[in-house]
Amino acid sequence: MKRIAVVEDEVYMREELCNMLQKDGYLAEAITELEDAARLLAALRPDLVILDLNLPEISGFQICQELKNKTAIPVLILTSRDQVKDELQAFHLGADEYLTKPCRKDRLLARVSNILKRYEGRTNLIEGPDFLLDQQTYTLYIHNTSVVLPKNQGKLLVALLSGGDALVTTEKLCIALWGTTEYIDENALQVNLTRLKKTMSGLEMKQRIVAVRGMGYRLETGVAP
Repeated sequence: MKRIAVVEDEVYMREELCNMLQKDGYLAEAITELEDAARLLAALRPDLVILDLNLPEISGFQICQELKNKTAIPVLILTSRDQVKDELQAFHLGADEYLTKPCRKDRLLARVSNILKRYEGRTNLIEGPDFLLDQQTYTLYIHNTSVVLPKNQGKLLVALLSGGDALVTTEKLCIALWGTTEYIDENALQVNLTRLKKTMSGLEMKQRIVAVRGMGYRLETGVAP
């Protein structure tokens, strides 16, 4: 069952949206702690967020920006603001859809369904703090651009990202590259890691590869290159 989070400060509208979504077969979650909405949404990991812009404690624009900077969760803006400049700003910040209130129920549900279908094909993506990586094609989406990594660099980055903040051993990296540890070639591994580090630096990624002597490597955020 798809989970949809609703960020709306008006109680009646919030309840109406949640009831409508539940009747259509979705699991609806209401977010009421608006100042902390981006963090709560990132932790909840819903399949879609329906977000109002006119919120009392914080702007919906800010929530959208913070969420899109951290995750690939789709965002549908549902607001009474009908100015073109507001719509353009929302899309600039990463919103996937923009609807104005009042909105017909069937129209809203159709847009919800369309967004969810578009995102179904993104299960191969790994999220980083400021990028997405396609595990199958090794395409890196970052800073409004995309780069296809060489296969070995892609394999290494997938292995490191899969480890999260934890250490990834040299053996695991060798398996990722060559499918075996029978013939571990430290020099060849170093060459590939150096190339990946150079690529990551050139793309201004926030994460850096850090060596743990005698054990392996891990990704850290904010470490100087």
